[in-house]
Amino acid sequence: MQVPIWIWLCTVAGVVALLALSFFTHIRQAHEPSMREAGAWTAFFVSLSILFGGGLTLVWGVGHGVEFFAGYITEYSLSIDNLFVFLIIMSSFDVPRAYQQKVLLVGIVIALFLRTIFILIGAAAIAHFSWIFYLFGLFLIITGMKLALEKHDEDEAYEPNLIVRLARRLLPVTDRYDGTKVFTIVGGKRHITPMMMVMIAIGMTDILFALDSIPAIYGLTKVPYIVFATNAFALLGLVELYFLIGGLLRKLVYLSFGLALVLGFIGVKLVIEAMHTNRLGFLNGGEPIHLVPAIPTWLSLVIIITILAATTIASLIKSRRDAAKSAAC
Repeated sequence: MQVPIWIWLCTVAGVVALLALSFFTHIRQAHEPSMREAGAWTAFFVSLSILFGGGLTLVWGVGHGVEFFAGYITEYSLSIDNLFVFLIIMSSFDVPRAYQQKVLLVGIVIALFLRTIFILIGAAAIAHFSWIFYLFGLFLIITGMKLALEKHDEDEAYEPNLIVRLARRLLPVTDRYDGTKVFTIVGGKRHITPMMMVMIAIGMTDILFALDSIPAIYGLTKVPYIVFATNAFALLGLVELYFLIGGLLRKLVYLSFGLALVLGFIGVKLVIEAMHTNRLGFLNGGEPIHLVPAIPTWLSLVIIITILAATTIASLIKSRRDAAKSAAC
């Protein structure tokens, strides 16, 4: 599917317009959003994503529509897991709740920019090196195994990344917040506030998230435009989702395990597809291998939804039982 440049430009302009809408309607004025406000905006962005996917299906066919929804659900689920890390970062920097919306929005803008670069690099690598899917697949399988063993702890400490450590060492940084300003005056000199540092921390942390999310989406579609669209729509409503399910995050105890299964499944799917399409001299005399049937995207969508639904239900059941035990004690 060749996507004309004007469609790319219109899509990017639409994403920028939606970010501006979020900023000027409810983020610009510092406040802690209510559950009703966060729920309404989350529903708006999810509905917009569904409409976009429906339009994509009508214009380019069911196959590409299924690819979009499979990618969107996967990216959205990974974003929910990432929110827990954002929560840890916010707590580590003691960011007042009223300021957290702006921090997240700036972090999302940085994330979109960096992910777009990753998407283009991934597309170029796929175009020139067909065997790259073997690496993507193996990387996702290993990432899934690590994620399955990982446990989120609300008391977990945030370890500053290299960029944050260098900024603290080389730049004048103050420990005092000055509203939502990123610069403030201390002793007649301009200093960077913790707001700037936490924005950098969240934006740079998303690079690590992109390392598994971008290969995962390329395991569901080979169309860079769909890869970009799924990432954009998954990130657009992340600010509102953060406040909507902030308390629920701690109840999704099996979410990481479910995502590990999803990443592992997509990794296996990538390896199988690579075996079907690549001619490698050291495998099967240079001929493609067809030991296992290719997994269609519609089946991938069903499997992803089933895994995520099952782990969510299991998480809520366990959380309810643990709460009942605590109450009984």
